[in-house]
Amino acid sequence: MPPPDDDHTGSRIREQRRLARLTQRELADRIPYSLSLLNQVECGARPATPGFVAAVAHALRVDASRLAGHPAPTSLLPDRLLALVGPIREALDRYDLGPDPDLAAVRPAQELIAEADALCRQVRSTRLRAAAKALPALIVESTQTVWTAPSTAMWKALASAYRTAHDVALKLDHPDLSRVALDRMGWAASRASDPCIEAVQRYKRATLWRCATSLPLIASGQVLLAGETSREALAVAGQLHLGATTVAAKNGDAAAVREHLAAARELAERVGGEAGDVHWLSFGQTNVALHELGASIAMNHFDEALCHARALKLPDSTLTSRRARYLVDRALVEMEAGSAKTSLKFLAQARQVAPEQTRHLPGTRATVRGLVHKSRRAPESLGGMARWVGL
Repeated sequence: MPPPDDDHTGSRIREQRRLARLTQRELADRIPYSLSLLNQVECGARPATPGFVAAVAHALRVDASRLAGHPAPTSLLPDRLLALVGPIREALDRYDLGPDPDLAAVRPAQELIAEADALCRQVRSTRLRAAAKALPALIVESTQTVWTAPSTAMWKALASAYRTAHDVALKLDHPDLSRVALDRMGWAASRASDPCIEAVQRYKRATLWRCATSLPLIASGQVLLAGETSREALAVAGQLHLGATTVAAKNGDAAAVREHLAAARELAERVGGEAGDVHWLSFGQTNVALHELGASIAMNHFDEALCHARALKLPDSTLTSRRARYLVDRALVEMEAGSAKTSLKFLAQARQVAPEQTRHLPGTRATVRGLVHKSRRAPESLGGMARWVGL
């Protein structure tokens, strides 16, 4: 895998050259610059001038912006992506405006509650576009209902819809919108007076980005659940420990990782079985094992991660989103172990299982870059995968 600082114009030229299945000599023969200069640029010893970049881009038949390091294109064209997230953003903005006198008929509360749960399920099945298209109407109608006929069940449904908006925005690479959706989820959850939903919201906030408030957020979620002994509360408390595991791993705190994993395992035993029905968290021993794998990867303990990945056997009931994440993690650790063909096989499986999610997972791009970095001439299958993720 390329080191973190190996991200300059020369390294991107090397990637694109290998994806084109050219040697340095073959590329040098196609540009009006020497082999020596090309070698120095790829190594980062010499800067790439605009003329050099333009010549290489022409020879490799790629856009010069790709070599210059501009952000990779998303999986959707900008106008199509805007068509999905724009209406969600507008719906989120209506939360404090009160009832809309111009809004036409609103569906019955029970229908809205059922759809909120269905959309949450759709996201776990990685049907992101379908969920994104249905979300704005659900949010608008649910907002109208909580203002005109408030009930605990409707506040919970609205909080669930906001959570789904967060998940969709995050998976479509709009972290700013996902943050807004989480704020709205907290607003609705507090009005539902449901400590479990409030704790789930704090878990989501804590794991969105690594920051100084991540662990305090998780701790505050545990406080909300203090004294609660229901299966729901135990599952949410266990998920909070898994969130703390993720944060500790990003901080390189191996002792804290072990502590929180042990606590999560103990709670999973008390819950019994896989609690996939509890807020769609999929909490259970399988999820604990997946977080253990993820923690090893985050701490760059790849030998340990490889053992975890190869020992993991996902049950048939594993949600598609979890399965895709495992396949990408497995591809990453296989790549780190030098098993390029096996790594590419797992990437292909992840793409088949959940294409929309897989394309946006950071591990996918990191694995593809690593495979390109390790190969002298990228096989066509790797070239196709690289084009798919925007490399």
